[in-house]
Amino acid sequence: MREIGNCLPNPKAKRLFAAIRRHGPVSKFDLQKLCGLTPSTLTRLLDELCAAGWIEEHGLGESSGGRRPVLYRIRPRHRWAFGLDISRTYSKLVLCDLTLEKIDSVAWLMTGEMTPDVLTDLVARAVSELSERHNIKRSRILGLGIGAVGPVDRNSGTILNPLYFPAAGWNNVPICAMLERLLSVPVLIDNGANTALLGEYWAGAPNEYRHVLYVRAGVGLRSAMMSNGQLVYGAVDMEGAVGHMIIQTDGPPHPVRRHVFGCLESFVSIPVLERQAISRIKQGRRTVLTEWIDQPERVDFPLLIRALQADDPMVAELFVQAATYFGIGLSNLLNILHPELVILGGPLIATNELFYRTCTQVALKNALYYPDYQVLFSRGNLSDDAIAIGAAAAVVSRVSE
Repeated sequence: MREIGNCLPNPKAKRLFAAIRRHGPVSKFDLQKLCGLTPSTLTRLLDELCAAGWIEEHGLGESSGGRRPVLYRIRPRHRWAFGLDISRTYSKLVLCDLTLEKIDSVAWLMTGEMTPDVLTDLVARAVSELSERHNIKRSRILGLGIGAVGPVDRNSGTILNPLYFPAAGWNNVPICAMLERLLSVPVLIDNGANTALLGEYWAGAPNEYRHVLYVRAGVGLRSAMMSNGQLVYGAVDMEGAVGHMIIQTDGPPHPVRRHVFGCLESFVSIPVLERQAISRIKQGRRTVLTEWIDQPERVDFPLLIRALQADDPMVAELFVQAATYFGIGLSNLLNILHPELVILGGPLIATNELFYRTCTQVALKNALYYPDYQVLFSRGNLSDDAIAIGAAAAVVSRVSE
């Protein structure tokens, strides 16, 4: 894969840029404490970065008794980054500036015809169209980041063998090489949970929380962890690991990996909820769903949400049961990782309050050191944009690495 072109002169300039990105708007006095640079070196680097357009002066700070200090911040539109979310139901491309403000976006449904070749062609055309629309020269684009359904190989830029894709051909896809050939800009990849965590981290309070857990619940379960402000990686892609946490040894088999029994994803996912609803309708359970469909197999997730909003007791029971199991899985993660902040995302979290409230209550009840250990739960700030904006964040972060 191509290297992200950063144009920063040396490691000290990169360190300074990173500090301004994290803490800005920030004064020269605070930057000296953060970066450990001599006053003369700091002044020179600030002048160089301002002259090159990477940073800019941004008003005056509070006085501590003398002259009010000049504040510095990243110059937002000096460079640009694209972020691409490749998920099971849709894919989304976003255009962001250096502060990760979303400038524009485009999305596509992941139908049975959306093969890797079709999607990469659409992405290449969209990058050109968005660049032209916003008068962005190709030389000003830092690169394209991808957050994809795992597992992925970050080093080779490959999507390996994801589950539940509606189109064929998504195994062992060298997606970064394909897009670099089409775009002539650097392309990098990580799993979608990691990029979603990055996006939420930078959209929130990066100076306040250093140990953050992200879990996304939808068609499957995806997770990521940040320790001391850095993503945690293992020997293999860990995105789907949370779904294979065994919580009941004699439980049902995994929806796809049938040799695995009683794992969390066997109890908590959209396909599992759909199958459970179909089963209960066939058992003769009373539900408003039978008034809306003529065959049990027509049940899908949007219908379940509609029934939940109609206060259907049978559907509410299914969601409470799934949320309880999910809360047990979360408590195991809390007891092992002890994050300060847990960000929950995905359709199961975003579409109903019942699931979110139940799973967080169960997790806290079973957490070690509770109530002394007060972890904060959040639904995040970016919603459906988290994966794509986080992928763009990964590109911007390379500037100061």
